[in-house]
Amino acid sequence: GLKAFSLTVKRTIAKKVIAIPFKMTSIAYPTFKCQSPGASQAVGKCRIYPEDLCKIEFRSIVQKNIEQANVDVEDKETKDANKKLRKKYMKEGVGMAKKLLMETLNLDVSIVDVEIYVNPEDIIDSDGCLAACLLDAGCHAIVTDGSSSKACDIAKIPRDRLVSHFEVADSASEIMEAIREAASFSSVISIEFSSATVETLQNVLQQQTKEFDIVIQIHPQTITDNVEQLASTVGTVLSVCKDGHGAMTLIDPSPSQVGLSYAACMRTDRPDGLFTTVVCNRSGEALGLVYSSKESIVAALECGRGVYYSRSRNGLWRKGDTSGHYQILHRLDVDCDSDALRFTVTQRGDPPAFCHLNTLTCWGEPRGLRHLEQTLSDRLQSAPEGSYTKRLFDDPELLRDKLVEEAQELSEANDKVHVAEELADVLYFAMTKAIKAGISIDDAVAELDRRTRKVTRRKGDSKAFRIAAGNEILNKEE
Repeated sequence: GLKAFSLTVKRTIAKKVIAIPFKMTSIAYPTFKCQSPGASQAVGKCRIYPEDLCKIEFRSIVQKNIEQANVDVEDKETKDANKKLRKKYMKEGVGMAKKLLMETLNLDVSIVDVEIYVNPEDIIDSDGCLAACLLDAGCHAIVTDGSSSKACDIAKIPRDRLVSHFEVADSASEIMEAIREAASFSSVISIEFSSATVETLQNVLQQQTKEFDIVIQIHPQTITDNVEQLASTVGTVLSVCKDGHGAMTLIDPSPSQVGLSYAACMRTDRPDGLFTTVVCNRSGEALGLVYSSKESIVAALECGRGVYYSRSRNGLWRKGDTSGHYQILHRLDVDCDSDALRFTVTQRGDPPAFCHLNTLTCWGEPRGLRHLEQTLSDRLQSAPEGSYTKRLFDDPELLRDKLVEEAQELSEANDKVHVAEELADVLYFAMTKAIKAGISIDDAVAELDRRTRKVTRRKGDSKAFRIAAGNEILNKEE
């Protein structure tokens, strides 16, 4: 039975346990098979089937990775040349995958956890290169047929980046043996039901252990055509999950189905049924405090903007419709107690201001790096007479030289005070370079977040020609 299955899996992978990161509330998220991802991805996670969404483009990525895998790097005579060729194919494949994810499908992989389904045959034919390519391009996890242990093994990716997927009719008992084996490769087991009762789904989710999670994949119409009943059922099913372990993913849902199902996983003790909502930017800085309703969550997912509930207007409030200070919605998150929301947004406007007092935040002027960014942006537009920052903006060679000079001084600093001082100098000149190029702190944060997805690592050795160029700048005469 299911209880015996759970114990068996625990014993099977006891020597291979990889801790699953602490997570928050269990939620419902969308799977896109036939419809292109839209703003519903902002619930923080989504699953995609590229073979169904953009087959021709995806097959070209698969073929590039097969070419990479077939490059012979063992032959002594061609080893060096073929290593370069293999690296070239790898870079081309990642570039193609990034284009598919971020341009064709318009997915924000820097902040949304994208799970991508890959046929096991493609993983095998590419000797695992395809799995690494898609993770390097920004995907959070590879989803593949869990019954193919060969593909799961050949993928050669961390256990917490692989989802083993199974399809069943109305009971998971028929695939228990396969799940036992897959759990040694994957920290998440995904089960798609073509039909099932609430009790069956709850029973399956209760078989999770600390070593693996279970995600139920199901078409909304399998449960009901009524969107409110769907949300209620999702909330009931996921209520058995603890500490964010376990989830449901709805196949090709509407924004209403996603939004109401998402809200059904939350709770509130407010008489008006609203959820306290903190609005933050990409760096995690709080811009303000607002309130959300189930309807405003749906509206936000429909338009991809910051939409809240206004208690003074007693209705939906789409930020910026009147003031022009609108918000691009990136992600929603539920807190650990399931009773508060965080909206991660990019604030727009001239200047970008969340507060009615025309400041970025409702807590006055920013400090630190955000204050530096704001000051540099002001200097770019209208610098006072004699401004050193204006001089840097107007003299690219001076700015380059100062970046090299300050970086060299930081590299030689030893005590804490000196390191902090030199770091502040580097940040000033680096931010000046960024503002001149139209790059914000949030742009850099997004790039850092994208890089955390990568599984392929470079050696990280210093580049002799860059060191030589830096020395030439440092040694040139005044």
